[in-house]
Amino acid sequence: MGADRFSTATRLKALGTALVQGPSAARVYRARTPRRSRLTGRAALLALVVCSLVVALAYPMRQWVTQRSDIADQRRQTEHAREQVKRLRDEKARLEDPAYVEQQAREHLHYVRPGETGFSVVDGSGAAKRPKDQGAGDRPWYSNLWEDVDTADGHR
Repeated sequence: MGADRFSTATRLKALGTALVQGPSAARVYRARTPRRSRLTGRAALLALVVCSLVVALAYPMRQWVTQRSDIADQRRQTEHAREQVKRLRDEKARLEDPAYVEQQAREHLHYVRPGETGFSVVDGSGAAKRPKDQGAGDRPWYSNLWEDVDTADGHR
């Protein structure tokens, strides 16, 4: 009765007999029946297989997520490049218009038409004032260089 006591067929037979005898006999059977561990060999094998699948799929899933992110970045860059191409085409179309080119030349290069007089206002007061020399930082580099050469030559 030792090894046969835990077989499934034996337990089902005893449970069926207890149920036929009445509810009190079924309670007595359940109280006498030893409980088996919930972690069986099959459950352990299933857990091992699931863990192996998780480990095996972790790297490809990470690669997939990274590639999806890269694809999204490339799509954003493509859209930005398309917008830039559109702006450049619009600029090219404007530059083919002689009136626009003339307007830009007058504004940025101070061009005038023949017979026109061009004025450039240097200072709002009309008088050209030169700022006072505050030191070597306000002069061009070559002036500082010549001054240093003259100073070095004078010490001999």
